[in-house]
Amino acid sequence: MAETKTMLAPGVLPAQALRRMIAAGALAGQPAILPDQIQPASLDLRLGTVAYRVRASFLAGNGAKVADRLAEFEMHRVDLTHGAVLEKGCVYVVPLMESLALPPGITAVANAKSSTGRLDLLTRTITDGGTEFDRIPEGYAGPLYAEVCPRSFSVLVRAGQRLNQIRFRQGQSVLSDAELRALHALDPLVSGEAVISEGLGFSVDLKPAKGDLLGYRAKPHTGVIDLDRIGQYPARDFWEEVRASDARIILDPGAFYILVSREAVTIPPDYAAEMAPYLAMVGEFRVHYAGFFDPGFGHAAAGGSGSRGVLEVRCHEAPFVLEHGQVVGRLVYERMSERPDTLYGAGISSNYQGQGLKLAKQFRME
Repeated sequence: MAETKTMLAPGVLPAQALRRMIAAGALAGQPAILPDQIQPASLDLRLGTVAYRVRASFLAGNGAKVADRLAEFEMHRVDLTHGAVLEKGCVYVVPLMESLALPPGITAVANAKSSTGRLDLLTRTITDGGTEFDRIPEGYAGPLYAEVCPRSFSVLVRAGQRLNQIRFRQGQSVLSDAELRALHALDPLVSGEAVISEGLGFSVDLKPAKGDLLGYRAKPHTGVIDLDRIGQYPARDFWEEVRASDARIILDPGAFYILVSREAVTIPPDYAAEMAPYLAMVGEFRVHYAGFFDPGFGHAAAGGSGSRGVLEVRCHEAPFVLEHGQVVGRLVYERMSERPDTLYGAGISSNYQGQGLKLAKQFRME
């Protein structure tokens, strides 16, 4: 593994580096990792064959194994081999098919995939000895688990499905504000003015160019969504349209919304980005910052011309007025350790290249 480390410049590891890690045994799967799990700057993770219904969310904690904590919190087990329903409002822990043996200097961060976030399907990665969700330190060797909590819809899942993804990095490569401004000057990262403060800020679009459709709100009582059924569910059965003509909406506590950013963003081929919260002080809501932005997202090099970010928004304790142009999140840009041999939207299946306001891929508009 020392050879793998010395080959890498600081930055996020691209697809070809992930293949080298698989060959060296730093990434493993049972069954073996499939080629189409490898994305330009991340690896899709697969659900295993059993889900443990637990009393509460938990972290293993220093020196403890997830399996031991499962024995403490388990209520019952669900066989996922041929598919099973994970019920809304319940917490499940699912052993993943992948495991890690990270070499020195390589850390990892996990996140929900885009479609997972758009279904309000809270999915976080936990590890043996872990004291944080989704963060894996250098040198970790052991299994991976997904904590899954359906928030708005009950879902039918199967072993092998991919709800979350993992990204690897060598050292620290986050761009400073000065570096981000310089990159934006060379290769514009956003349409309109760039709001740069600990990342690239983006705002909500509540003044559409046509019509008065601002977004969607999840209905509280719906049927089950089979995650394998792409484009099969009429959106009207699961979502209420949010319309307004005064460029603002009032978010209801506990409700889940799909909105869209005002800006179209791009990720140049030598960079990757992650959606992060803006400031807790801006209001009583959270943007669900699910998923990574891969190199080439919205970029001309991958056939894009800017793609707007879909916002998964949940309001907290009090109703909150959200207004057009309000900054709600930020993109944190990082350098790649080398340019990926594939880009988002270029010759690979990329569901959201060139997107605007768009629901998860399981729904169809009628």
